[in-house]
Amino acid sequence: MPKPLLPVANRPIMEHVLRLLKRHGLNETVVTVQFLASLVKNYFGDGEELGMELTYANEEKPLGTAGSVKNAEEALKDDAFLVISGDALTDFDLTDLIRFHKEKGALVTVCLTRVPNPLEFGITIVDDEGKVERFLEKPTWGQVFSDTVNTGIYVMEPEVFDYVDADVSVDWSGDVFPQLMKEGKPVYGYVAEGYWEDVGTHESYVKAQADVLEGKVDVELDGFEIAPGVWVAEGAEVHPDAVLRGPLYIGDYAKVEAGAEIREHSVIGSNVVVKSGAFLHKAVVHDNVYIGQHSNLRGCVIGKNTDIMRAARIEDGAVIGDECLVGEESIIQGNVRVYPFKTIEAGAFVNTSVIWESRGQAHLFGARGVSGILNVEITPELAVRLAGAYATTLKKGSTVTTARDHSRGARALKRAVISALQASAIDVRDLENVPLPVARQQTARGSAGGIMIRTTPGVPDSVDIMFFDERGADLSQGGQRKLDRVFARQEYRRAFPGEIGDLHFPASVFDSYTGSLLRNLDATGIAESGLKVVVDASNGSAGLVLPSLLGRLGVDSLTINPGLDEARPTETADSRRAGLVRLGEIVASARADFGVRFDPVGERLSLVDERGRIIEDDRALLVMLDLVAAERRSGRVALPVTTTRVAEQVAAYHGTQVEWTTTSPDDLTRVGREDTTIFGGDGRGGFIVPEFSSVFDGAAAFVRLIGLVARTQLTLSQIDARIPRAHVLRRDLATPWAVKGLVMRRVVEAAGDRSVDTTDGVRVVEADGRWVMVLPDPAEAVTHLWAEGPDDESAQALLDEWSAIVDGAGH
Repeated sequence: MPKPLLPVANRPIMEHVLRLLKRHGLNETVVTVQFLASLVKNYFGDGEELGMELTYANEEKPLGTAGSVKNAEEALKDDAFLVISGDALTDFDLTDLIRFHKEKGALVTVCLTRVPNPLEFGITIVDDEGKVERFLEKPTWGQVFSDTVNTGIYVMEPEVFDYVDADVSVDWSGDVFPQLMKEGKPVYGYVAEGYWEDVGTHESYVKAQADVLEGKVDVELDGFEIAPGVWVAEGAEVHPDAVLRGPLYIGDYAKVEAGAEIREHSVIGSNVVVKSGAFLHKAVVHDNVYIGQHSNLRGCVIGKNTDIMRAARIEDGAVIGDECLVGEESIIQGNVRVYPFKTIEAGAFVNTSVIWESRGQAHLFGARGVSGILNVEITPELAVRLAGAYATTLKKGSTVTTARDHSRGARALKRAVISALQASAIDVRDLENVPLPVARQQTARGSAGGIMIRTTPGVPDSVDIMFFDERGADLSQGGQRKLDRVFARQEYRRAFPGEIGDLHFPASVFDSYTGSLLRNLDATGIAESGLKVVVDASNGSAGLVLPSLLGRLGVDSLTINPGLDEARPTETADSRRAGLVRLGEIVASARADFGVRFDPVGERLSLVDERGRIIEDDRALLVMLDLVAAERRSGRVALPVTTTRVAEQVAAYHGTQVEWTTTSPDDLTRVGREDTTIFGGDGRGGFIVPEFSSVFDGAAAFVRLIGLVARTQLTLSQIDARIPRAHVLRRDLATPWAVKGLVMRRVVEAAGDRSVDTTDGVRVVEADGRWVMVLPDPAEAVTHLWAEGPDDESAQALLDEWSAIVDGAGH
């Protein structure tokens, strides 16, 4: 970035300089530019916004301090003029300087100031009259016999140009002034009182910010001083529970959440978001930066449009360039430079500057499609590029089905996705707000694929963009990699004007979905059973399907929380728990047979038994498995390899077999499609009902459950009671990307001659049947561990033992 554009208190240094000129009546200014000239011109334009006239003199090659002024001679040759640097912060009285120049009848007046350490600057010696006796460029201490240095601010008469050759590099104090003095021309020195800081180093840049905040330099600050030294610009939102210790500056439209702490000498740019728990001290943050929860920034400079993720630490003296991504829990040591457009991966420890390589993951896809914070990581621009890349992997004229949850963010992004698809010659069927299973089922009816946008479960400020194949299942690993490649190359197909895709909104989507559900699932015995159930739609889109479904099932039901709340598109673990407790109270008091609670997108299901007790998700999987297997008596059950081995006992008891799959949902789906599969589930509320579809579907699981309970005439608590207890524990450990492979190698080595299962990750089975599983996360710098034993203590001991192995390899 050109030094004059570095912001001090949210204004470029050069803007402070121009405002100083204007205050002293100097409205016509020529700006000499070379390095990144277009950036300076784009920012200041012709000066109209400042009420000044700006023109530019371009240097094709470096011409030195005098040569660059000579280059602008045309505009300066009529009258005395002032020369000032665009990258030094000052509040000198220029009017008085000009008065001195005129009074002395000088050809050149050099503006001097006193500094404690003159070694960095050129020293100037003047006599009692103010006449310059000699100049010394960058002296040694042995040559220091004065503390007045040349600030690079001059007042000159046009005759001075006679002493400057055109088109060669010439310096004022090295070449021109000695010549003038040799000829006895009047060269004077004016010692200015006031502030002057040549912003050339990180230290002086951070100091300049502090000096402005401390009021040591007279410059204009935009905004309001809401407390002594606490400046807040227009439109900024600062929560009353944020801690502010001035002097500090918060730019316009910035947002500071409750629990954030901003300490002295921090400057926050425009549109910056500071999340709760973040701590900033002496930090200079440029515009449009995102500062995640519990991150810690001290004495550093953060370039614009950079995202600092949760719990990252940036130490004193570090500088992060523009448009970088600093991953979660990473640590950037003091004085490290991170150049623009770099990614620092989660958990990285960076102690050397990052200049060329980007330390990070190029993968778009995580466990839930493409996920990230709304308008920070997932922006409308990204949605357009992603949808364009996806369209490019399909044939022109194909149809794609789009859908969303009930949040505003998803609605806004889906519109961006639809535009991009149409512009790439794809026809779009837009379902608008529907449950996730409905989006999948509708995609499977004649589309080449689908895109669903929803709020990340449990994370209200994040969104997931999910891609489906022609069967409505998640895109396969191969499909994801193909999309990744097209996206990385940015080779998007454009439609010719006559090929723009069509957009239509299919009618009666819910009726066709519930009709299909009831045609494919066994509902015998439901109407006669007299069952009474309580259904919690948890203010999500599942509530859109329930009216037509419950009516056609003919079951006595009470629906709670049916309305949609845009402001709450997802729920936290706590609110979900509280909802289940409430559901249990209603089931018990209404003497219902059981209660079910849908997640907000209708994909998953949680159960409450007839006494109102919550059946935990991993137990609910075993209860459903027991019911299905008891009725079918043969076939296969698809379960992820992390499920308790009690499931094998339950399945075998009823003559069915378990097929273990990886933890990836598309692998469960693959087995769910096979003819002999009778059931699938993930132990987190996701159930596959293969006679209807091969994907998780809350409504299908609900219909299947009612039928099973109606026909067995057992209560859920009776079924739960006859299944042995399981003891599976899990733990997550942070593992830097760079050592993930090494960690897995160590785990295999440590397994020795024990039985090893590599369906997904590495599962090590002890002789007595206890097992532990180690799995690297595909999207984050994390390793997951599961362990099962005959009781919690033995599972815990196993977890501790293997955590030590994983941690040991990672450090």
